[in-house]
Amino acid sequence: MTSKAGAGGIAALLSSHDALGLAALVRQRKVSPAELLDAAIARAEALNPQFNFMAQKHYDFARAELARGLPKGPFTGVPWLLKDLNTYIAGELTEGGSRFYKGYRATVTSELVTRIQRAGFVVFGKTTSPELGLTGTTEGKLTGATRNPWDPSRIAGGSSGGAAAVVAAGVLPAAHATDGGGSIRIPASCCGLFGLKPSRGRVPMGPLRTEGWGGLSTHHAVSRSVRDSAAILDATHGVEPGSRYGAPAPADGFLAQVGKQPGKLRVALMLDSPSGSPVDPECRAAAEAAARLCESLGHQVEIAQPKWDVAAVGLAAFQVMAAAIAADLVDRGKATGIVPGPEVLEPITLAFMGFGQSVTGMDYARANNTLQTLAVAVGQFMERFDVILAPTLAAPPLALGRINLTPDCDFQQWGQRVSVFSPFAQMANLTGQPSMSVPLGQSRTGLPIGVMFTGRYGEEALLYRLAGQLERAAPWADRRPVLA
Repeated sequence: MTSKAGAGGIAALLSSHDALGLAALVRQRKVSPAELLDAAIARAEALNPQFNFMAQKHYDFARAELARGLPKGPFTGVPWLLKDLNTYIAGELTEGGSRFYKGYRATVTSELVTRIQRAGFVVFGKTTSPELGLTGTTEGKLTGATRNPWDPSRIAGGSSGGAAAVVAAGVLPAAHATDGGGSIRIPASCCGLFGLKPSRGRVPMGPLRTEGWGGLSTHHAVSRSVRDSAAILDATHGVEPGSRYGAPAPADGFLAQVGKQPGKLRVALMLDSPSGSPVDPECRAAAEAAARLCESLGHQVEIAQPKWDVAAVGLAAFQVMAAAIAADLVDRGKATGIVPGPEVLEPITLAFMGFGQSVTGMDYARANNTLQTLAVAVGQFMERFDVILAPTLAAPPLALGRINLTPDCDFQQWGQRVSVFSPFAQMANLTGQPSMSVPLGQSRTGLPIGVMFTGRYGEEALLYRLAGQLERAAPWADRRPVLA
């Protein structure tokens, strides 16, 4: 079957339809999976030199999948990109944005990838990530700097910056992303997209391990539409062999929630950074505008925010992350004989590794206790509220070079820069709650500004109902960057 749209028309479909819309066109035989794949590859090749979002090109793999025949699923024939971080296709490259993992070929296929393929997606590559996903920008020595389609001098966010850039540039309507400290929501905010971080245990991470960074990290996607995000979660969620826990799910699925009314919600408006660091007036104004929108939709908004020992929680999170990073790097060095030093790792990564090697078993146990105390405190706070509304970030997208892993400052100053830029997002990783960045705001210079809604554990259904309501009330689908 050959489409009458022509190559240019098919390419336009990628930016004018969401993933469910593309799948519908395939079912209606208005376009073929091969045509969509060729158009996505052509658009990626044309735009990658400008924005640098491609880490791996699995074009031959994708074409072989088409030749074998695709399963029938909700996304049959829709092209897809994975993030190049801890997400594997047996025999294919996964380098995690790091020279230390350069040339690494996976020996297993991730359970998440299996579910993505079962849904009918056609995987044709992987998007860029900073080294090991360690910062809120996607810049690194292995792949270079990923640039924001809204302003190429600005960051696309991180660590899923490649995914956000590829969607914002109109190559795909949605792409895989991961979030260990804001890495779905930060790039979603920077690039004007919808990005939901699921509850801990919602999406599989195996088979090599079933949680990342002690449960802080999770997988999902960035997308242009809310319904794509929900349908992707329907296709991928659920426990896997060896799962320690699993989040409860609605009986009728997540996609069914998007068209439902959320009811009258109690919204806590959190405007101040937990540490007291400054919040850019435009980001604060975007959250306040979102609060007024919520009130106009019948929700009750109150300025309130949970309190915790910021220093103790920050140290605990640092200990958990650094210990996990150090263990992986030391094990990789032993397996390969490559010394994990400055020739193969960036300065901030080496600093994480050094600190992680100093964390004792008792330190780790106490850190875990501290994070459980935080989760209880936030959970008790949310007995009064259905969601917390906050700015996703404390500033619009930064200029490139400010928070990369080879900075012009020391480790402590770098950490301060990162925490000042993104003081709100990590809480949901530490507590395990679902949290979403919604593209409701824009700066005076036209840069995207996201606002963040965080729900109680396991309540993605409520977030999708609210997100669908917001999308209908303040549509963002036509708000796109102008590409040079």
